[in-house]
Amino acid sequence: MTGTGFFSSFEPSDPQPLLPGIDTGPAHSPTARENVGFTGLHALRFTGGGVLFEVDVAVTAHSELSYVVFPEGDLLVTLDVEFDDGGRAGLTTDPKSLYPDQWNLVRRRLGRFAGRRVRRILLHAQSPGWLDDVRLAERPIENRDPVDWVRTTRGTHSSGDFSRGNTFPATAVPHGFNFWTPVTNSRVTDWIYEYHRHNTAENLPALEAFGLSHQPSPWMGDRHTFHVMPGIGPVESARYKRLLTFRHENETDRPHHYGVEFENGITTDIAPTDHAAIFRFTFPEDRSWLLFDNVNNRGGLRVKPHKRVLTGHTWVRSRLSTGARRMFVYAEFDKPAKHGGKLRRPFWRTVTGYLEFEAREVTMRIATSLISLDQAKRNLELEIPDGTTFDEVRDNARAAWQDLLGRIEIEGATEDQLTTFYSSLYRLYLYPNSGHEDTPDGVRHASPVIRSLRPSTRKRTGARIVDGEMFVNNGFWDTYRTTWPAYALLTPSRCARMIDGFLQQYREGGWVSRWSSPGYANLMTGTSSDVAFADAYLKGANDFDLRTAYEAALKNATVTPTGAGVGRKGLGESIFLGYTPTSVGEGLSWALEGCINDFGIANMATALGDRDNEAYFRRRAMQYVNHFDQRVGFFQGRNRDGSWHHTPEQFDPAAWGGDYTETNAWNTAFSVPHDGHGLVALHGDLESKLDKFFATPETGRNPGAYGGVIHEMTEARDVRLGQYGHSNQPSHHIPYIYNYAGAPSKTQRIVREVLNRCYLGSEIGQGYPGDEDNGEMSAWYVFGALGFYPLAIGSPYYAVGSPLFPKVTIHLENGEDLVIRASGHQYPYVQNLHVNGAPQAMPFLPHAALAKGGTIDFTLGPQPSRWGSGRPRPRVPAPLHDLTGTVHSAQGTNVEALIDDTTRTEATFRSTTATIEYTVDGPHRPVEIYTLTSGARGGDPKSWVLEGSDDGTEWTVLDERTDQVFPWRRQTRPFLLSRPVTFGRYRLRITGSSASWITLSQWELLAL
Repeated sequence: MTGTGFFSSFEPSDPQPLLPGIDTGPAHSPTARENVGFTGLHALRFTGGGVLFEVDVAVTAHSELSYVVFPEGDLLVTLDVEFDDGGRAGLTTDPKSLYPDQWNLVRRRLGRFAGRRVRRILLHAQSPGWLDDVRLAERPIENRDPVDWVRTTRGTHSSGDFSRGNTFPATAVPHGFNFWTPVTNSRVTDWIYEYHRHNTAENLPALEAFGLSHQPSPWMGDRHTFHVMPGIGPVESARYKRLLTFRHENETDRPHHYGVEFENGITTDIAPTDHAAIFRFTFPEDRSWLLFDNVNNRGGLRVKPHKRVLTGHTWVRSRLSTGARRMFVYAEFDKPAKHGGKLRRPFWRTVTGYLEFEAREVTMRIATSLISLDQAKRNLELEIPDGTTFDEVRDNARAAWQDLLGRIEIEGATEDQLTTFYSSLYRLYLYPNSGHEDTPDGVRHASPVIRSLRPSTRKRTGARIVDGEMFVNNGFWDTYRTTWPAYALLTPSRCARMIDGFLQQYREGGWVSRWSSPGYANLMTGTSSDVAFADAYLKGANDFDLRTAYEAALKNATVTPTGAGVGRKGLGESIFLGYTPTSVGEGLSWALEGCINDFGIANMATALGDRDNEAYFRRRAMQYVNHFDQRVGFFQGRNRDGSWHHTPEQFDPAAWGGDYTETNAWNTAFSVPHDGHGLVALHGDLESKLDKFFATPETGRNPGAYGGVIHEMTEARDVRLGQYGHSNQPSHHIPYIYNYAGAPSKTQRIVREVLNRCYLGSEIGQGYPGDEDNGEMSAWYVFGALGFYPLAIGSPYYAVGSPLFPKVTIHLENGEDLVIRASGHQYPYVQNLHVNGAPQAMPFLPHAALAKGGTIDFTLGPQPSRWGSGRPRPRVPAPLHDLTGTVHSAQGTNVEALIDDTTRTEATFRSTTATIEYTVDGPHRPVEIYTLTSGARGGDPKSWVLEGSDDGTEWTVLDERTDQVFPWRRQTRPFLLSRPVTFGRYRLRITGSSASWITLSQWELLAL
């Protein structure tokens, strides 16, 4: 074939290959439609290599060879080109950049061969696979603003079987109240848009609706959905009849604008505001219609054709949409409808209706409210008043995104890197979401955390309406690692505002959500808002109610939770045992996450001058050692009696689940990012342990306690970095642990490899190696590309990695610029580092050095250097343990409950004074802290004296407290002694109570 370009998708009308094997496509894929090509109905099945096509194409400065490949065996497959002089380009593909059993897009620039002619396209392969969409053509590189590099379809080429992001193309403003999205499956609240798997029999993507969404994750499910679909001809409500096919090249997927041209000529464009959106529909003929529907029948609809108005409500919600009540919808159209009404098919359906128009263009302005229908109308008037054009709304939304994304300027990046970086920033600032509205009485919100028995109607919610801002949609177990540190660095004021919005949950419901969806969803381990908010405060994002944040964290860490969706599971025992027993599901993970959160609380306590809690939580943050089994060299669970969950013979570090949340013992072996010295002490040769971790393959076939393979296992296998599962959050900090081990060059190598090959596929709906949860996977990329990472979350320090670009300028909120330069950026290894011209010897950077602006200059090279390396310094973690002994009361009250290590029991005195004596029957160790735990029904000690004695006759006053308050039931409060003391007996004399009786649940004496 002669010309300026070449393309074949192996369809009958396309140029045919010289190699045999055209067939109907792969029979199995976890993410794509099966038995079709990537595009079209055919693909080339290859079993080896050879001359694929003979062509005659001139190479220009903008020429590119691209193809889509589906490897089934090993991944040694690539296309190359042969020139008219017999020479070859020598194109290669890193096999680790390809995913098995999935379509992979490969692009290779040929500009350096400009002036030559390609005569042949060659296939090199050693095992079977599929090939499609071979293209040799010009593709000039465009200059774009940051917002225009974003692809909102990144991560949608996924499924519940395998995640390449598990996202959907959300069109919204930053942290918007609503998302607006195309919908390929309008029956579900989980995978609402699948890039390829939901294609039609003709292998064309098709939409069944355009939807209102509030989905934080497909695993959490959607809520408050509402659907609209355009059409021509007879009105069709059946999903399979109303769907419209399109091609992805006719799709616009930007944060501020989703648009699509369907195969039948209809177009739809969407532009968002905070609580509203504008839709523009065009039709190829005058008779047109809009269908309104929902996922299920949970809602109501009213259409008023001649008034150009639609009203409705939706209470669609997934099982994990805790606290979601009702959302109201109000829409206006720029033209009156000729006909309209409800469609009761079947007769009981209340959410389906239509409007018919005699127009080729119809504009719909639509708004929502969680408060009332009147408020939805007000939101529309405030954000998209009558007369506002589509272009105005789109341009305003674009400006909002450009303001955020344009704060980071990148020089020297490839197209794919720019798409990946700015799409990552988009995902970072898509969540969390506002839950408040501008009402006539000020900013208010419908509370998702206050229980209300008031019924909702079709015009107003039954939820409690509360003053102030509220933010929702955040899984803190996912986001504390990278997302919140990114907010604190890049947009500290916005960060503080969102924190205060989550603290509103505490003010109203008594807790901050572990997973806000929008209320207290019972999911994941750890109360990770504790460390996230502490980290933000310590990094200067402190314009929030610090005392309330501290109170909320203390409650999480010291109070037995009142429900499954709040607080720390197992705390009623683990707070006294020093470990979380196996009776708590995934108890080990709860314990280790608790240590990280306690570290953040300790640092916040230090900043606030709270000596009691600072000392207590500093020691508690070391309790991870209580779960480290020296016999096997890993963390594992412990039974309540202190015995280990598994014997050394039974223990398998590669087995998933059980003690470990979505991972195994290998990926938990380094889950102490806050104490590198302690990790060195536990593992001995930490570097060798890490080396073995990255060299031991993950097979994806050891489900352990899960009983069957889960998607995280397969995704971790396909990362192909040993046991390292970059596909999920528990692993994300591990490459940077090499900095603690004195081997930072290994951090640099691994981080660069992850950046280069785990975020590919942006243009075909991929882009991630696993779930992109609320911006966390994206923020990891952002930090990695900048060259540093928030390893010790909850402290104002970063671990140094390997910057990806030659120059990055961050325009900080304080008006200063942080400029990061990397000489030799094509290499991963740091040779030296200067901060504002001064040499930096250690592989860690203080936050202050970044936040005040300046320059960070890296010199990178092709070989590891000694920069930043050094002998790691072990420091054995030394948590406190309670003394063993017996207890009795001078009043004769049975007080055995005070030392049984659970808040389920308590001792009550029928007076306002009491004396309790503790006799040590084990080693006499120095006591540093004692704790008292309040009972379930009041009667808290208010004043007391703690005394010590060796003979039971002479008593020494050790501590005296007055006017004390226990804010919560079953709360454990620590009290620091002025110095460590050692006695054989201790006496607690309670001299005052908050009631006419005294109740205590536990009394601990904590010693080394």
